[in-house]
Amino acid sequence: MPHRNWKTWAAVAAGIVAVLAVAGALVLPRLLAGPTAGLAPTPSEGTAGPPSASPSGTSSQPTPTATRTAVGAPPASSAPGPSTAPSPAGSRAAQILASMSLEQRVGQIIMVSSPAAGPDAAALDAMRRLHIGNVFLKGRSTAGVGAISAVVRGIRAEATDAATRRVGQFVATDQEGGQVQVLRGPGFSDMPSALAQGSMAPADLRAAAAGWGRELAAAGVDVNFAPVMDTVPSAAFAPQNTPIGHFQREFGYTPAAVSAHGIAFAQGMADAGLIAVPKHFPGLGRVTANTDTASGVTDSTTGRHDPFVAPFADAVRAGVPWVMLSNASYPEIDPRHDAVFSPTVIGGMLRGDLGFRGIVVSDDLCDAVQLSATAPEDRGADFLAAGGTMALCTDQQLAPRVWAGMVARAKADRGFASAVDAAALAVLEAKDRAGLLPR
Repeated sequence: MPHRNWKTWAAVAAGIVAVLAVAGALVLPRLLAGPTAGLAPTPSEGTAGPPSASPSGTSSQPTPTATRTAVGAPPASSAPGPSTAPSPAGSRAAQILASMSLEQRVGQIIMVSSPAAGPDAAALDAMRRLHIGNVFLKGRSTAGVGAISAVVRGIRAEATDAATRRVGQFVATDQEGGQVQVLRGPGFSDMPSALAQGSMAPADLRAAAAGWGRELAAAGVDVNFAPVMDTVPSAAFAPQNTPIGHFQREFGYTPAAVSAHGIAFAQGMADAGLIAVPKHFPGLGRVTANTDTASGVTDSTTGRHDPFVAPFADAVRAGVPWVMLSNASYPEIDPRHDAVFSPTVIGGMLRGDLGFRGIVVSDDLCDAVQLSATAPEDRGADFLAAGGTMALCTDQQLAPRVWAGMVARAKADRGFASAVDAAALAVLEAKDRAGLLPR
């Protein structure tokens, strides 16, 4: 070994210590988060305790079957499925995170909208200037699979070194069926409503959902903001349930029916390689107003151990990798915060009671009258501080303010900066599994 003077050795030692410190800061939060949710026991059958293209939407009970395979587990012929196991310090995700600026890290934990017909100037600006790493296809398209595939390729061409360190974007949409189906046209099936899907045998629904998922995969879409796992109390109440029942977005009227069919739908999507996202935790089935278009939307009935939470618990046990939150208020759970800003809902219930270790995505933080009393600069930051992972913003005019608010808080608050790092690492790990990291 060549001789080096003491100053050189001191510099080397200091560098090693710095690398170990960064690695520890990135990985420790994941280690503390606990093991991955990947095992899939049979669901508890629910016994535990025209709309807009916004993900919140809009704007005989069968015994659950075919649930012994984890929702996140792919078919035997595909690559390993979603997992939330912590990455080693030298993992590709951790290495990329360490190379990113704060602004790029924040970009990884925000999802903005792009017209389904193709990115407009605002979407391109968000990807280039704000380093946004996730895109929601919004609106309606009848152009078909080939055209959407070209749109997605155009979006992913924006994943430059300067923008995202060449990390590809998660591309999501709303493909529930019925009135909530963003993508149609050649190559896309006309999907029945969730209420109609609820009349199918779960095994048949899983097979159908796998076919719908393959259509999305062929178009380049990674994430489907479905299934709706909200329980509407009855068919008689459904027309009054503005966001869900009015549009027949419910699978049925008992937690057991919702669990059986929601999980079958999610498993079918996973069979096709898609990430399915159950929504809207802890449930929108009892409200009478839509958080997209009204303020003060409140569910005064649902409690922390309510039977209507059971479909989400079953989905977590089945291994779903993402869950979307509701924007409504639940005073029996947390009288001080809307669900999307509630440490009790996210940390206490979803991560604590249900043991969820995956990605928590918000409902739309920007195109939501419910959240209008909170400044856009605080919406993403408050969501992340409460325990969330990825902030969804489909109002292109407000997205820069959400991003700037998160960057500013991270610069002022070391603890919040650590939360940004942990969330960004979780997203990068998920992208690694999806083949979106540069090689």
